[in-house]
Amino acid sequence: MTVAEIVMGIILLLCCLVIIFLCLSQDSKAQNSMTSAITGASSDSFYGKNEGRTKEAKLIKATKISLIVFFVLTLAINIVPLVVK
Repeated sequence: MTVAEIVMGIILLLCCLVIIFLCLSQDSKAQNSMTSAITGASSDSFYGKNEGRTKEAKLIKATKISLIVFFVLTLAINIVPLVVK
């Protein structure tokens, strides 16, 4: 193993822990969608208009960014040994 593989492996492990933490800290959406389907709630409310600024929206955005970093880093870890040889 090269130093680059070890460093990327450590970063990948940290990225996995961040993704797990972000996923566990998000609320479940299944209950909210059923409630809005029954009550007929729309996104015209104050909450609906400012949905992108909430804590949930920030968690979702951070999760998406972490998953992209995870995917790219996984590809990089598998490509680096091929290039070094």
